Amino acid sequence: MAKIGNTIATLLVGAAVGVAVGYVLATDKETRQEDLEKLKKGLNNLKGKFSKKGADLEEEIYNS
Repeated sequence: MAKIGNTIATLLVGAAVGVAVGYVLATDKETRQEDLEKLKKGLNNLKGKFSKKGADLEEEIYNS
């Protein structure tokens, strides 16, 4: 059973690498830069939301 899990994980990793390589080869540099900027903005927003929720949770725990 463990072999099946390892095989599936390997296939998923291979597919992800294939998609990444295909994306890099299929798009031009300007499009990649724009997409990376959008991704960075989104990740920073998400990071801010989690930081805020973490701070609120921490305050709630200490004030309990």
